[in-house]
Amino acid sequence: MTGINKTNAARLLDKAKIKYTLVPYEVDENNLAADHVAEQLGEDIKTVFKTLVLHGDRVGYFVCVVPGDAEVDLKKAAKVAGDKKVDLIPMKELLPLTGYIRGGCSPVGMKKAFPTFFHVTANDYKKIYVSAGQRGLQFEIAPADLINYCRAKVADIIVSIDLSNEEESI
Repeated sequence: MTGINKTNAARLLDKAKIKYTLVPYEVDENNLAADHVAEQLGEDIKTVFKTLVLHGDRVGYFVCVVPGDAEVDLKKAAKVAGDKKVDLIPMKELLPLTGYIRGGCSPVGMKKAFPTFFHVTANDYKKIYVSAGQRGLQFEIAPADLINYCRAKVADIIVSIDLSNEEESI
């Protein structure tokens, strides 16, 4: 792994003896979207997970890790977190709260351990990709290892797309 500097998140996984691979990709400052990351990695967008931080009216801050092509369903996220109402945090709060910037937010190694929820589809894959704590670097990791390390729960936390009508017309 020459030329890749380990991030704090990678050092934490090393300390916990969790296997992963650091996978670099080309950063486009004008396009930090997960689909760009997936394209750079040559991977299915459904295996490239993004880390989002939310704030609820009761629980406070919590983390949702969802497939790159999905949107967090705020009602579902509120329910699993034990809140009535939640919102994504304003971008300006991300760095002071987590220690990470947009496009480099990892579920591993935030300044504080927040309740964390992975979308159920994470377990559908042998490996998933999540940010390794900086733009241009992803972890390739077994989802179960990452979920256990983060002490996360698995839940349905994304907006559902109703395909029933399309399937009937096929």
